Amino acid sequence: MPKSILISNVLPAEARQLIPADVKVEYNDSDQPLPKADLIKRLQGKGGLVCHILSAIDDEVLAVPGLKVVSNVAVGYNNIDVAAARKRGVVVTNTPDVLTETTADFAFTLLMAAARRVVEADRYVRAGNWKTWKWDLLWGADIHGKTLGVVGFGRIGRAVARRGLGFGMRVLYYDTVRAETAAERELDATAVDMDTLLRESDFVTLHTLLTPDTRHLINERTLRLMKKTAILINAARGPVVDEAALVRALSEKWIAGAGLDVFEEEPKIHPGLLPLDNVTLAPHIASASGETRIAMASLAVRNCLAVLDGKPALTPVA
Repeated sequence: MPKSILISNVLPAEARQLIPADVKVEYNDSDQPLPKADLIKRLQGKGGLVCHILSAIDDEVLAVPGLKVVSNVAVGYNNIDVAAARKRGVVVTNTPDVLTETTADFAFTLLMAAARRVVEADRYVRAGNWKTWKWDLLWGADIHGKTLGVVGFGRIGRAVARRGLGFGMRVLYYDTVRAETAAERELDATAVDMDTLLRESDFVTLHTLLTPDTRHLINERTLRLMKKTAILINAARGPVVDEAALVRALSEKWIAGAGLDVFEEEPKIHPGLLPLDNVTLAPHIASASGETRIAMASLAVRNCLAVLDGKPALTPVA
């Protein structure tokens, strides 16, 4: 049977051009998710699926006869029922590494923007409110020399920690698996329990996968442990944070601010966040540089082709 692939959403030409001419491709040139019934229909006769995180790949989708590989164009894969894929013998892949530095760049951008009130300053200028220099205008928080708490010390968490070192920050981290001694030494990072990290950090940045254990890891209890001057950054997955609790924390000044690239029910955002000046919001763009998005798409395509060729996936998760 000829090899065939469904690309369920828009993908750069540079990635699609990697697919050999003898592989049949059905391409949905849209950034909107296919309804499940349509997705299943289009998957008929396909051995591979290249998809984005907006596609929910459950057991019903994975049950399509002949499906061999689901190649996710993301490092996270909570949109895929990995356990069901494993039972059905469907390989699931993701795109780690290629987006690490870009995502870390953006997480630190959010941190700096929230600390120095960059969005508020931009709005202030655009509104014509800047009439003269003022001594006490838009005071923010220093970053250099402060304590950075990294929750999830994988590739991206370590890359953010490395940026913190450039600002002379003290680095604490929490992870269920302690990092190797060499990594701790390189990053001058100290492993602590979660409560200690929250109590001592001036900036808490989240870089954990979304699992049942990490859902609402940041909640009312944990937010109340943080310093009143602290800033929370989330460039991981939205449901790691209880948004309702965060709204209260920001409104009632349990913490000073937040920078969010991800949300519990994307693209829906808790309405309580929108009027707040002490939160910086972004539409899930941490990996959105041209170079990185092309690299992610290309790796996803190469993963898919490898499995269809009977070879091991380059970056499998199941």
